[in-house]
This record gives sequence, structure tokens and C-alpha cells, in this order.
Amino acid sequence: MTSPDDAGGQDLLAHVLLPVANEDDALATARALEPYETGRVTALHVVEKGGGVPDKTPVEQSEALAAESYAAVRTVFPDADEHTAYARDVAEAIFDAAVETDASAIAYRSRGGNRLVQLLSGDISTELVTDAPVPVVALPRAEADE
Repeated sequence: MTSPDDAGGQDLLAHVLLPVANEDDALATARALEPYETGRVTALHVVEKGGGVPDKTPVEQSEALAAESYAAVRTVFPDADEHTAYARDVAEAIFDAAVETDASAIAYRSRGGNRLVQLLSGDISTELVTDAPVPVVALPRAEADE
């Protein structure tokens, strides 16, 4: 995975955008990425906005959750950058952040759940792998995660 791709000679993992939801997810996702040779890592936390309805959590609570997530990523990648996005559409926010941070790839770890839950919640994984502006790397889930 660390060899340059044929299309542009860019190292796929030169700058990885790592979307994280909370502290536990951030640590598990960072650990899943750790075995691979990466360059720069930018942790991304998306604060979901309500769009005309009350937000899911107060902004202060969401920002504290983001800070905890970034701290968890830094236990694995001490030099990781952070990027917080505020949006109604999480997948679109991830795509925008990939462009804004000039990421070479998005690396994520599926949060699982059965197909019905994924369908009802608007499975972000499907959007990530079909509509992303950069390559997407699906990280393996540890057996303990399942």
C-alpha cells in the first residue's frame, strides 16, 4: 500500500484523513491504521448539525467529544492533525474535509451494525466508497470489535 499508484505516482497513504466518531472509535480506528506505513494523519470529527431542528448534542458537548477523539488518535499517531467539520451530511463533510486538507486517501473503519440499521441510518460506508473524491481505504475490524 505504500508504493506509488500507477495513475499519478502519489503514495496512497501519504496523507490520510481519518474520520472518527468518539474516543473509543478513534482509538480503534487509529490502531487499525497503525500497521500500515502512513505519512501524515489528520483526524476528522464531524459535528452533525440539525438543519432547522435542534442539534443532536449541544455544540460544546460535541466539541469536547471531538477533543477526546483527537487525543485518542494521538496516542497512536502523536503528530496527527485535527479537523472539525460542522454539517448535516456527514459523508459530504468527509469529502469536503478530504479536499480542504489535501488528503491522499480517506481511511475508515466500518462501525458495523446489521443491514437494516445501516439502511435506516443512511449507511455512510456506501457513500464513502462510491462518491469520494479521493481513494478510500476500508480498515479491518478486529474480532473483538464484532
